[in-house]
Amino acid sequence: MAEAWYALRSKPRKEEVLWRQLLAHEVDVFFPRIKVNPVNPRSRKLRPYFPGYMFVQVDLDEVGLSKFQWMPHAIGLVSFDGEPATVPENLIHAIHKRVDEIAAAGGEFYDGLKPGEPVRISSGPFAGYEAIFDMRLPGSERVRVLIQMLSDRKVSVELKAAQVERKKNR
Repeated sequence: MAEAWYALRSKPRKEEVLWRQLLAHEVDVFFPRIKVNPVNPRSRKLRPYFPGYMFVQVDLDEVGLSKFQWMPHAIGLVSFDGEPATVPENLIHAIHKRVDEIAAAGGEFYDGLKPGEPVRISSGPFAGYEAIFDMRLPGSERVRVLIQMLSDRKVSVELKAAQVERKKNR
């Protein structure tokens, strides 16, 4: 049997520890994580893209199935009818691409803004402007805000979610 990709389950919130163990055992592992902008500044800035899962590329005949069943913090490989399921290489590449797109957009936006809330634009050509949050655009890491220009006219602007932050009350 040749090397193939498999999905490995971890115990809840133990993905990071398991990932480090796999690296120490020189296992080829893909642990997709995304940057988040949490409300609490002390919260983690990186979160698993698939909580409780990561991907390993191994030759199971050489390594053995028990390595992943008995490794601390691991639950085991995702299996169907007792047979470990392989993950297609093109799916691994698609996940890599998606995680890279999220990183390029400045990360996921977990600020919980609601339409009508005042926000401040933190970077880009509109940096320093205050605006009104309108909506998160579906299927992307972009948001739409309304910037008040002259008199009462509001202009709709689409920005990366990472460029917008909740306006702090003074």
